[in-house]
Amino acid sequence: MFEGSFVAIVTPFNNGKVDASALRGLIEFQIENGTNGIVPCGTTGESATLNHAEHEEVIRIAVETCKGRIPVLAGTGSNATLEAVELTQRAQKIGADGALLITPYYNKPTQEGLFQHFSMVAKETDLPIILYNVPSRTSVNMVSGTVARLSAIKNIVGIKEASGSLVQVSEIIDSCGPDFSVISGEDALTWPILAIGGKGVISVTANLVPKKFAKLCQAARAGDVDKAKALHYELLNLNDIMFIETNPIPVKAALALMGRIENEFRLPLCAPTEEHLSQLKTVLETYDLV
Repeated sequence: MFEGSFVAIVTPFNNGKVDASALRGLIEFQIENGTNGIVPCGTTGESATLNHAEHEEVIRIAVETCKGRIPVLAGTGSNATLEAVELTQRAQKIGADGALLITPYYNKPTQEGLFQHFSMVAKETDLPIILYNVPSRTSVNMVSGTVARLSAIKNIVGIKEASGSLVQVSEIIDSCGPDFSVISGEDALTWPILAIGGKGVISVTANLVPKKFAKLCQAARAGDVDKAKALHYELLNLNDIMFIETNPIPVKAALALMGRIENEFRLPLCAPTEEHLSQLKTVLETYDLV
């Protein structure tokens, strides 16, 4: 279920509220262009600034819009284990197909603490769980040995890996076996991770070019190295500009320039600088996106 190109969908806002119409449009655009799954309420969806009612609203919109056509992998992580349990149970009740859970941030738990955190969440839900390791955001790296321990739990079925280390990714793939989905959490490393045995990507840039990321994953699955490599380099500059400022500032600004959402962020995130916006426009023009 959790293979191929998944989009870490943005949460569009309009006058301070979730823009349900725009979100439905974004999801339909993804489905029409071959995306394999939708990930609402992740970092790219500004989940840290959504209240619980908004969190449920965004997941419900995704589930109702997808209508079973592609899976919805709902972000339900928290730095408080009991809150992560609650969010995951709510996502299950709404009808999500799986849950994406980030390592607890700010607390800086030990490896044993990480194991106990994810074990408790897994015990309290029937949903398949994808772990999410992104040390640059959380200040803690979940090492391959901890992932291997967690992979023995029945409903922990994969990991979104954004440590930036291909060695660590290789260790996880080697220790967790072929049934465990290792998914790239860094757009620029999608092809390298697929090449060493990864199953897919949860992508920021796919918000803009879903078809290209779907084709990259398809080429990798088919063993078409030349096509996958060509797409990797074709996407290089676009992937790079998406992180010129903190994600999701650039991708939301790009979608606004493309006319798909309002140019609205939720504090403490704000619009990009004029200099960065100009650079973003230039890159988007080279990809014929504006």
